[in-house]
Order: sequence, then C-alpha cells, then structure tokens
Amino acid sequence: MTTPDVKEVVREKYGEIAMQGGSCCGPNCGCDTDTLLETVSLLMNDKYTNVDQQIVEAADLGLGCGTPLAFADMVEGMTVLDLGSGAGIDVFLAAKKVGPTGKAIGLDMTDEMLKLARKNKLKLGIENAHFWKGEIEDMPIESNSIDRILSNCVINLVPDKRKAFAEMYRVLKPGGKFTISDIVSIGDIPAETRRDLELWAGCVSGAVDKEEYLRIVREAGFKNLTIGTEKKYSLDQNVPFGLVSITLTAEK
Repeated sequence: MTTPDVKEVVREKYGEIAMQGGSCCGPNCGCDTDTLLETVSLLMNDKYTNVDQQIVEAADLGLGCGTPLAFADMVEGMTVLDLGSGAGIDVFLAAKKVGPTGKAIGLDMTDEMLKLARKNKLKLGIENAHFWKGEIEDMPIESNSIDRILSNCVINLVPDKRKAFAEMYRVLKPGGKFTISDIVSIGDIPAETRRDLELWAGCVSGAVDKEEYLRIVREAGFKNLTIGTEKKYSLDQNVPFGLVSITLTAEK
C-alpha cells in the first residue's frame, strides 16, 4: 500500500458519494452489512442542530463525526478554511458566520465533490463561499492568511498527518486556530487493517492513536489544545482497538 493508492481509493469513493449521496458506508457505497465499516459509519454521524436547516438539507451528506463549527469562535470579517469540504456544509455555515466582509474557502481534492459544492453555492446564493481544488498536505493557500481552520472527519483519511498539520500551521495567521472533528484510535490498529484500503476510505484504517495524534499537533507548533467533545464508539468485542471521535481546537 502506498500513499498514491490511499489517495486514489479515497478520491474514487468520495467521488461516488458526491454523485449518489450517502455516508462513508451508506447504501450507495457498496459495503456489506454487519461489517466494521458499516458499524463505524452508522455510529459516527453527528447531526447539525441550531443552524440554518436549508443549508443542512442542501449540503449535508452525512460524512461528519462531529460539528466543529459549534466550537470555533468565528466573528465577522474572518477568513475561514474548511479542509475536505465535501458538499460544502461547513463552508456555507462558516460563510454565514463571518458575513459579507469575511470569506469561507472549502478545499477538496475530489472533482465530483467540488462540482456538487459549487452547485449548492448557486442554489443557496452564498456569495462569500469559495471552493478550491487541492490536497491538505500541499495546500494552494498563502502562508499566514487564514484566521480559522475547520475540518470534519477528514484528517484520518490523510496518509501523512505530520505534513497536514505542518501545512495548517503554515497557512494560519499568528493567533489563528483550528477546530477539527476527527476519528482517533485507542490502542494500535493492526497492520492488516492498515492495509485495507476500503477501511481507509471508511474512516477506520487511517486513524492514529489519540495520544500520538495530540503529539503530532504539538510537534507542529500548536499550543492551547482543547478537546471540546469526545465520543467513544462501541465496536465488536473481537476488534482489538477502539475508535473515538474528538473535536479538537488548537492555536498557532
């Protein structure tokens, strides 16, 4: 298994989701029932509440494992970047928060997702939402230009997490923050599971141990780490590791 293999499978899987709708292991993703992949997908999806339901209805594909925007202290005029923006739900909600003097940018590597997000932008009429193509490990974003970064259940899909967090640190302004909801593991994920590309695309195989994840964030230079929510998932007792969704905020 190589990094290009992982990215190609993730790109293909999420391209299918964009065209058909559904979650990481929904009815349109070709997963068998009673699998680890389906179990995790059904457990992890958090619902958006107390936000514009028109945006939720248009742009929520059920791919998240948290609601990071609820923990991000955004104000009018900020520039916000959403990593792995999908159909655009967090971009549109952020665009509303920062107002017409601010800007919300969605970054995604999947053409089909970008097409869907831009279609949703036209439908919703949110002019300060923008969608750019790019990879999290090598962002087409100017250094020191972003006030807030959001991401929802995406960093676990990235093969090189150290590079991803280094890029986040680079593009944030001094004093800028990220708020990320993501899947981490409790205990080591076996090598056999790591090699399963279907489980990579399903937000399982790419998860790293929670303490390692926090260590990577600190080593990238971030400070003031705060976990806003933490939700453990009940897996089959034969699975030798645990999975947890966390919503983490940290500051440059």
